[in-house]
Amino acid sequence: MTKTISVAILAAGLGTRMKSKKAKVLHRAGGLSLVEHVVRGALEITAAENIVVVVGHQAAEVKAVLAPYGVRFAEQTEQHGTGHALQMTEPLLGRADGHLIVLYGDCPLLQVSTIRELVKRQASDDVAATLITTFLNDPHGYGRIVRNDAGDVSAIVEQKALAAGQEEIREINSGIYCFRTDLLWPHLAALKPNPKSGEIYLTDIVEALAADGKRVAPMVVDDAAELLGINTRVELAEVDAIFRQRKVRQLMLDGVTVEKPATVTVDLDVEIGIDTTVEPFAQILGKTRIGSDCKVGMGSVIRDSELADGVQVEAYSFVGTSRVAAGAHVGPFARLRMDNDVGPGAHIGNFVELKKTRLGAGSKAMHLAYLGDSVIGQGVNVGAGTITCNYDGEKKHRTEIGDGAFVGSNSTLVAPVTVEAGSYIGAGSVITDRVPEGTLALGRARQVIKEGWQRKKKS
Repeated sequence: MTKTISVAILAAGLGTRMKSKKAKVLHRAGGLSLVEHVVRGALEITAAENIVVVVGHQAAEVKAVLAPYGVRFAEQTEQHGTGHALQMTEPLLGRADGHLIVLYGDCPLLQVSTIRELVKRQASDDVAATLITTFLNDPHGYGRIVRNDAGDVSAIVEQKALAAGQEEIREINSGIYCFRTDLLWPHLAALKPNPKSGEIYLTDIVEALAADGKRVAPMVVDDAAELLGINTRVELAEVDAIFRQRKVRQLMLDGVTVEKPATVTVDLDVEIGIDTTVEPFAQILGKTRIGSDCKVGMGSVIRDSELADGVQVEAYSFVGTSRVAAGAHVGPFARLRMDNDVGPGAHIGNFVELKKTRLGAGSKAMHLAYLGDSVIGQGVNVGAGTITCNYDGEKKHRTEIGDGAFVGSNSTLVAPVTVEAGSYIGAGSVITDRVPEGTLALGRARQVIKEGWQRKKKS
């Protein structure tokens, strides 16, 4: 019978060294919270129903972040050590025949391949547990691995408890285990609180198992960076850089040109097609999807948006939660603030802002315009300085502009208002009423010339 693989993710601590009001596991690296990285790795190993996250500080916030993944939760309302945290999962994960992996919500760099190897090692050997270790040139501050003559782990000794000669041990404890569940739970229940701290330490289970004649096998990981736990914002920045370096490198291997990659920020869930160019200092964030043959200009920010093939986003533009169809052109210095739909071949120029606007195929707004809560047809020309006045102080209202309409420069369209297909609006007009199809609308005062006005003023 296939044994069940379960995962316990310990994520209850606040993380005081982060010096933050926010729980440590909710801080972000690579575009995701730390604990999300760990949960995603666990989901590569087993089903969501077999994963339990131990929450404590800001439990509601952690649960909200992880709810879409379908994992379960155990609450550690009072933090009494890592051993106590794992005890909280037994009612949900306790099984007579299976294996339990212990992971940590602040260790996001652990590769799925490493977890798979851990499970493989545990399943193939007659051991009670397998523990991931690594060797450091400077192990100061870490718990050291003490091995017996057979090469198994007999104890984990913390820095402050090292005996003479143990300071030279370079093999350190990662805290990541795979246990046989039938042996784990009784030995875990028997652990005693530390007399000084009053906490139950999971590391003590190694000696408990060894004293009962059970083996704990080490699994050495060569890349110590995989095991990095995050305790400070400095370490958070270092881990974020690792994630982003990995992502940008993979994009380049997949056919994306990234200029000055060290300056570019790309979140892990971003997808970009071949022959797209990303210029320096660009940020591509969230769940953005970019097609092939696109350009993301210098300093631009694309967040949670979809760009079809051949879209050009010029320098220092912002595209947020919007869709841009094939061949459209955005920027420079354009702002697609939220929930926009830009049609094929449309042009949005410098210092133009769109908000909840649909801009039809081939339409243009090239300079200094604000288009909010608008539906704009195909082949429309929106002149410089045009504004849709969509807010009356209490409610938002919609502006509709039909196909082929021409809106003159510095026009003000006071919503709700409709400009029908093929109509023209004279420059400088204030439009408050419907403009019928094929008409010219003028909404401005007649020019008045006063002869001799300057001479009279001076005198």
